[in-house]
Amino acid sequence: MTDPAARGDILAGVRRTGPKLLRFDRKLGARLVAGADEAGRGPLAGPLVVAGVLLDYGCLRDHRVRPLAFLNDSKQCTEAQREELFRAVVGCAERIAVRVISPREIDTTGLHRSNLAGLRAMLHALSPPAEACLVDGFRLGPTAPPHQAVVDGDEKSAAIAAASIVAKVVRDRYMRRAAALYPAYGFHSHVGYITPGHSAVVRERGPSEIHRRSFQALCYQDVA
Repeated sequence: MTDPAARGDILAGVRRTGPKLLRFDRKLGARLVAGADEAGRGPLAGPLVVAGVLLDYGCLRDHRVRPLAFLNDSKQCTEAQREELFRAVVGCAERIAVRVISPREIDTTGLHRSNLAGLRAMLHALSPPAEACLVDGFRLGPTAPPHQAVVDGDEKSAAIAAASIVAKVVRDRYMRRAAALYPAYGFHSHVGYITPGHSAVVRERGPSEIHRRSFQALCYQDVA
């Protein structure tokens, strides 16, 4: 558990974006709001992680909602801030669901289809009891629970932003564990995204077992 002084250092200078995100959800008029988002659409290696977070706005008041004061889109946060917000979300959420979609499944099914299926699964896992379901950007089709696609939802909705934090932290932790299994690829630093150093290692050594072979990456073309 982060002590208060350390937490203050981690969040020093961070805007209190949480209240605006929480107001967006409260305006829906529902007590139980589910949000879904993903992390890892762009990387060359590693899984796609989808997450769903259910917030109970009947309980999120006063001291119980204060940990979410700095909630924000995961892309706007540092690693340390995401870890702190992850703990806040876990402590405040009514329910959390996570699915890790492997590189092999991505190669077989396709990235977009895998993503939509994962997001649908998150909403099904939370609905019921969710009364309102929000997803970042994508309409998920008629087989998903009734939902609202919110463009840039991780910057507008607390439930979606919370899901973005959970998905990103889970994925980054996975990739840092993978770095111990595949130390040559530098996963601890770039967590699977394409960088000049990452591409150079793939050209030299070939892809690892957790690289996405279906991606049309230039570094693959140079592998014998």
